[in-house]
Amino acid sequence: MTTTDPNTGVANERPQTETTGIGAYLGSHLREYGMLFALIAIMAFFQFVTDGTLLRPVNITNLFLQNSYIIIMALGMLLVIVAGHIDLSVGSVVGFVGALAAVMMVNWGWPVWLTIPACLLVGIAIGAAQGYWVAYWRIPSFIVTLAGMLVFRGASLWLLEGQSVGPFERSFQALSTGFVPDLLPFVKSVFGMERLNGLALVVGLLIALAIVWNGLRSRRQAAAYGMDTEPFGFFVMRNALVAGAIVFVAWKLATFRGLPNVLITMGVLIVIYAFLTENTTLGRRIYAVGGNLKAAKLSGIKAERLTFLTFVNMGMLAALAGLIFAARLNTATPKAGASFELDVIAAVFIGGASMSGGVGRIVGAVVGAFIMGVMNNGMSILGIGIDYQQVIKGLVLLAAVIFDVYNKNK
Repeated sequence: MTTTDPNTGVANERPQTETTGIGAYLGSHLREYGMLFALIAIMAFFQFVTDGTLLRPVNITNLFLQNSYIIIMALGMLLVIVAGHIDLSVGSVVGFVGALAAVMMVNWGWPVWLTIPACLLVGIAIGAAQGYWVAYWRIPSFIVTLAGMLVFRGASLWLLEGQSVGPFERSFQALSTGFVPDLLPFVKSVFGMERLNGLALVVGLLIALAIVWNGLRSRRQAAAYGMDTEPFGFFVMRNALVAGAIVFVAWKLATFRGLPNVLITMGVLIVIYAFLTENTTLGRRIYAVGGNLKAAKLSGIKAERLTFLTFVNMGMLAALAGLIFAARLNTATPKAGASFELDVIAAVFIGGASMSGGVGRIVGAVVGAFIMGVMNNGMSILGIGIDYQQVIKGLVLLAAVIFDVYNKNK
């Protein structure tokens, strides 16, 4: 808003904070919030048709355990897709790394503390090998990673000799199925509940408060620089919804067994990658490479190196997912990781990433992964066959891509 000083006649610019109503704001940010509302609607639907089974404490815990490796890989896949590429090999890498870990621990007698970093290094090497051909030889990522999918699927069969290998030590199983001990046992006395996990509840409350505080700080900073902000009513509603959902989930986990180890791992990675993509020069350059490669190179960005690093990162996260998946099954099988790449890619696209690169957010990828996970879990509870589940997930992916194209054209 522009005003004129009556004494000097000089025009002054006042910070403009809100210019639209809630409806207009949602219309212009449909891509950002559409999938979040879709997740809420899907959860409400399955909560109703499953007679409340979906949001029971044990099932919420299972949702985290079942989808943790998909979410972890979705973080890396988002960066790959934002950079304008794709990785079809992640499912096979999951199976290969899980098989390698099993052979190391069961057949070779390696300790857990040595097996885990060794497998992560193998994942990094796989990502580097594939990223080298894509970045520096400019071979299409579709071809390179398709070859990788076949190579590492065959390598898994060779390594396991067509058989399952397991079980594993409890310390390795804890990577996926373990829970954080209750470090705040006095909280249960406050609520008068003997089985309440105080740490889970307090952590949930602190996260909810941190999200609200960060939202208020960001809103103040935007207003100070004269940037348009979301309508205050929508800001309150959004933060109340997110904070309430976190506290609700924390309460459910607290009444069961507390915080799963894998949830802590997943949460830390989400925070790290969200900060990387939104608050660092490296993150902005990856978006620039995917948005306009020629312009990025002309501005001095080393696009080849960034592309290489996104594949290295993807390999590391796929290896971590392979360890978590093997720990959850307590065995390594030749078919482990089959079709995981489809779920991961679908999660990223459903979460709002663009097929042409340069667009996508970490939060969106996580929301997309949860949409896939809730649908899988809800349909399994209802007894829907795997054939119908695949059809429904395919239609949901197609709808998300159509939604992306529609928004881009609009």
